[in-house]
Amino acid sequence: MPEKPIAKKSIRDVDVHNKRVLVRVDYNVPMKKGSDQITDDARIRASLPTIGYLRDRGAQVILCSHFGRPDGKVVDTMRLAPIRYRLSYLLGKEVIDAGGPTGAEPRAATERMNPGDVALLENLRFDPREEKNDPTMARELASLGHLFVNDAFGAAHRAHASTAGVAAFLPAVAGMLMAREVEMLGRALNSPDRPVVAVVGGAKVSDKLAVLVNLASRVDRILIGGGMVAEFLRARGHSGGASASLSADVEAAGELMAPGKNKAAVTVPVDAVVAPRFEEHSPAQVVDAAAVPAGALVLDIGTRTSAIYARELSRARTILWNGPMGVFEWDAFARGTKAVAEAIAANKDAVSVVGGGSTAEAVAAFGLADRMTHVSTGGGASLEFLEGKALPGVAALLDA
Repeated sequence: MPEKPIAKKSIRDVDVHNKRVLVRVDYNVPMKKGSDQITDDARIRASLPTIGYLRDRGAQVILCSHFGRPDGKVVDTMRLAPIRYRLSYLLGKEVIDAGGPTGAEPRAATERMNPGDVALLENLRFDPREEKNDPTMARELASLGHLFVNDAFGAAHRAHASTAGVAAFLPAVAGMLMAREVEMLGRALNSPDRPVVAVVGGAKVSDKLAVLVNLASRVDRILIGGGMVAEFLRARGHSGGASASLSADVEAAGELMAPGKNKAAVTVPVDAVVAPRFEEHSPAQVVDAAAVPAGALVLDIGTRTSAIYARELSRARTILWNGPMGVFEWDAFARGTKAVAEAIAANKDAVSVVGGGSTAEAVAAFGLADRMTHVSTGGGASLEFLEGKALPGVAALLDA
């Protein structure tokens, strides 16, 4: 990750009037099992500002997205028709079924479009060339438009034909959502107001080691939560409970806590919520972190730790959060995650950036998403960004 902010051109920097614009969106939305009912349309709604901007300027908008994992085959239950119907409702305008995703059908459909029209290609992953970043597919997609807009931050860490490949054949710029993601995550990492506090949870140290190492050289304090608390406790010579740990993870945790080794001070829980089994109704108990029973699993941070973390978060001017503090889906083990979310929401002087995936689900579940400065739409993408990796879908865009 460069120290200076990433600067990429966006749709605001180019002329889109009366142009066919190919827009990569992330419509990989959750569906009710066994039906075509969308259970959360947040990703569809997130694309509306970009679509609206283009339509207002007379562009013809050609949307493309993946959905699920059809493994390069046509799977009827993974067609985008339900998404197209929902988008039509949200826009108040019928979205054209452009078919495909490649071949003669999309070309014929898009050539008939008028300014302000919106079309949606069929599931990109029905074509086996998509995930291989095949240049012939990228060229076919590019032939549909005059300009490429990537607004799918959630897929930006994938070098696929529709994210990175197409940028070799068309001028490529960021949509509004993509631009916002890059700006907020980039600013929090590279030019933040200090002090910077990072909250990091995860099942194992190895899951978040690259993030922890990168943040340790950039932020002022890291607050640890999740199952990996056990490995940090073991690095201090304590039990850590019944969860298995690799010696390399325990060693890495010890290095992160070593005095003077990193810029960031690492804060580990002083108490924890434990249970004998990984089950929703397994009896919960709060214990000192140094005295976790050998047969118990650490499933949340404790009440004293929550208070300590809240105090640290109240002093921050920039907050990065990636990973819940416990198994927040279960009420008995959700209090730590909720306490952290509430503390972040209460700090109105801080810029708060919440990683996607389960962390975004947690703040939404607690009704606090709109009190965070930015909640990322990308789980894997935001994680790789925080690790300091270049994202192919971002790197392919034109520099500002």
